[in-house]
Amino acid sequence: MSLIETLSFDIRSDGRGDLIAIESGKTVPFEFKRVYYMTNLTSHPRGFHSHKNLQQAAICVKGACTFILDNGSVRESVRLDKPNQGLLIGNMIWREMTDFTEDCVLMVLASEHYDESDYIRDYDEFLALAKTAG
Repeated sequence: MSLIETLSFDIRSDGRGDLIAIESGKTVPFEFKRVYYMTNLTSHPRGFHSHKNLQQAAICVKGACTFILDNGSVRESVRLDKPNQGLLIGNMIWREMTDFTEDCVLMVLASEHYDESDYIRDYDEFLALAKTAG
């Protein structure tokens, strides 16, 4: 089973430009409660955590980056480089983001409000929890 589950969003184009709509519970298969984005990214990798319950959809609205996903037994990577492509990230999936282009703007839609207690920031702890959950 692949960890990579991509989402595709319609592009509506005309002479004025492109419009891409993202709808909670419709084009993204969960209701999102929080949206955040990252800009001015450097060459330093980010992420290195998992969530106990949170689901996310990640979209590079500009530029590109690589996601490495890990469920404790399988590790896969995917390059996000289209503004109409999203990556669905379920709970209990370790994620790392790397190889950002200079113009990268990475937007994330989250199923819940911010809750530090939902984070797993230690990889060994994640592996132990993933082993008992799987």
